[in-house]
Amino acid sequence: MARKTPGLNTSSMSDISFLLLAFFLMVSNINSDMGIARKLPPPLPENVDPPEVRERNIFVVMVNKDDRLLFNTEYGRIEDLKDRAKEFLGNPNNDIHMPEKTPTDIPGLGTYDVSKGVISLRNDRGTSYDMYLQVQNELTAAINEMRDELSTTRFGKKYVDLNETQRKAVEQAIPMAISEAEPTKIGGK
Repeated sequence: MARKTPGLNTSSMSDISFLLLAFFLMVSNINSDMGIARKLPPPLPENVDPPEVRERNIFVVMVNKDDRLLFNTEYGRIEDLKDRAKEFLGNPNNDIHMPEKTPTDIPGLGTYDVSKGVISLRNDRGTSYDMYLQVQNELTAAINEMRDELSTTRFGKKYVDLNETQRKAVEQAIPMAISEAEPTKIGGK
């Protein structure tokens, strides 16, 4: 006569496994990509042509497939991009080859010369994601530093420490003026 093999009662194991899985899902963090924060301008009405932008008001930044940078017509380094962007947008000496400034009455700031400068970012389809992010970081850092400088001068504290009204005033004085073109094939090495 064959002996019966004793077995373990595992019916509650599935319940315990499910509870453990649910517990770990609730208490663990799942990293998610944050993306790049950009505020798009409102769309133009259908019967209105887009405004013309004068050439002196555009700072062209191009990144080719070899991750080389071109500022307007000359090659540059990523380390110089932030300073070049700040100089362009700020136009501290009112150079006629740099962006125009328009005196604007801004609530909370008074009359402030707002730059008409726009940074036009173009990249090649072969540009590495790392280089693309480095360029975005440098351009954003340039604008954030300009906002911090204005905030410190006018309100005595950094931009992030301002109240909502003061922040809006600083954003109106120094807008996030970055235009991104569709990736294309850019010549050069």
